[in-house]
Amino acid sequence: MEIFTSLQKYDYEQLLFCQDKNSGLKAIIAIHDTTLGPALGGTRMWTYKTEEDAIVDALRLAKGMTYKNAAAGLNLGGGKTVIIGDPKKDKNPEMFRAFGRYIQGLNGRYITAEDVGTTEIDMDLIHLETDFVTGTSSYSGASGNPSPITALGLYHGMKATAKEAFGTESLEGKSVAVQGVGNVAYHLCDFLHKEGADLIVTDINKESVKRAVDDFGARAVDPDEIYGVECDIYAPCALGATINDETLDKLKAKAVAGSANNQLMTTKHGDMLHERGIVYAPDYVINAGGVINVADELVGYNRERAMKKVEMVYDNVEKVFEISKRDNIPTHVAADRMAEERIQSVRNSRSQFLLNEKHILKFN
Repeated sequence: MEIFTSLQKYDYEQLLFCQDKNSGLKAIIAIHDTTLGPALGGTRMWTYKTEEDAIVDALRLAKGMTYKNAAAGLNLGGGKTVIIGDPKKDKNPEMFRAFGRYIQGLNGRYITAEDVGTTEIDMDLIHLETDFVTGTSSYSGASGNPSPITALGLYHGMKATAKEAFGTESLEGKSVAVQGVGNVAYHLCDFLHKEGADLIVTDINKESVKRAVDDFGARAVDPDEIYGVECDIYAPCALGATINDETLDKLKAKAVAGSANNQLMTTKHGDMLHERGIVYAPDYVINAGGVINVADELVGYNRERAMKKVEMVYDNVEKVFEISKRDNIPTHVAADRMAEERIQSVRNSRSQFLLNEKHILKFN
């Protein structure tokens, strides 16, 4: 892998390799863009087949966080960490404390949070070494478990999607096919059930399915059946890339709105949704509730203020639909355009400021 060629292709700022022999830490921090502010992005722990796979994942996720934070209206850039290892057997407190010291060494350039394979407890260990971490335990004045908040943002984004697809934001009587009933999706199902939506659920974890059936009266289907069920909204809330050549031919939903990351296998599948008249709420816009919430910790967490910001996911999803119609482009392209326009606006303002400063200095 040619590192600098990869960094230059998508204009990454920094790639750091962190190791600690005693604890077994092998971590990669990728910082994509800090135009809008310090890079904020979670720490993922995963068993990668190769170190190159880990690098590629860190870079991909960091770029995604730049766009997510920009589209959410946050004054934060994008970054991400991957720790190479099995989160079920390779974790130890010394590993996360060592990692915390590396974050502290960046002096606020990168702020982390929990992600796949890491937990609130891991963030508390990092917090012993640095303040540049979010999503720590609520007893420390942080926001705690982000899942219910991510679900709240998703719920509001789904209402905006329904308004675009059906002419009304009401989800009462709408059938929603939820793929994956993990922590975020369970809370989403709770919101939907209370509004009177009809739920169809699936998950490889049978206990998760049973819980949704018992608590919300959901109808359970096998994992392979979820794509072809008759429904109004398909909500991918588990794996990425579930919008692909195979599933698109089965999909009967009129809208797609879910919490999973990287829902489109390729950008062409976003084009195909657009061509077929299926309203798609881009994943990184609609699932931004969690990052909006933890970002509030950076100014002293206030739950009421954070919840109001999370509800604005509705407005952000609406903006994407407006740009899509304005420019006659698919919504996944519109979301990128919305994020890029915001970043470019700040870059232009900064450049103009520097030019003005040079002008003043020249004539003084």
